[in-house]
Amino acid sequence: MNKEHILIIEDEKEIALAVEAYLSNQGYLVSIASNGVEGLELVEKHKFDLAIVDVMMPRMDGVTFTMKLREKYHFPVIILSAKSEEVDQIMGLNMGADDYVTKPFRPLELLARVNSQLRRYRRFESAHVKNNEATKDSQHILRIGGLEMDTESKEFTVDGERVRLTPMEYKILNLLLSYPGRVFPAEEIYERIWNETAVNTDTIMVHIRKIREKIEINPKNPKYLKVVWGVGYKIEKQ
Repeated sequence: MNKEHILIIEDEKEIALAVEAYLSNQGYLVSIASNGVEGLELVEKHKFDLAIVDVMMPRMDGVTFTMKLREKYHFPVIILSAKSEEVDQIMGLNMGADDYVTKPFRPLELLARVNSQLRRYRRFESAHVKNNEATKDSQHILRIGGLEMDTESKEFTVDGERVRLTPMEYKILNLLLSYPGRVFPAEEIYERIWNETAVNTDTIMVHIRKIREKIEINPKNPKYLKVVWGVGYKIEKQ
């Protein structure tokens, strides 16, 4: 029986209750908020392992909620949005969301996304706790120029300053740092990280942009994370 606690933030009551029923049947503990303000209040009071967040809501929309959440919390966020809200999907990913599901959605698809994100989050958290007290070993350090990733402690620094990455950003950067100079097509990155066939690689573009903002002095003229137009992305050898 699953013990994870999932937060649903959705102003359409029928959708919220339907999603709650799907997740509860899988053994998840579920809480519901009708907007981002209520969602943040619940987050301050309870421990959550994942949030499913609608985009268009009164008082505080899903994108703003995600942005504020990421100031303190790092559990996965799945955005729910209509196809007409594609710009909001991209914005949500830019603000720190890990995935999105388009309305109308199939219950099994949403459950698969939830299970997938929680599996990754469990592994990430487990490794972080287990290795937090480990002594640094050069075998576990990926270093390119001023970028340094400790794959045991999951710590990442730029020029000696610690930079906080989301679990998905960490996985993408870990992959690219492991093969400096190699160009990875967006489809390959997606399939390696998400473990599923790439259908839409926009999410990769968004995560790459976000990583650049964190590791580059000038994201528009990157030193490390380069795009090879028409091919893919790479970490430049230094």
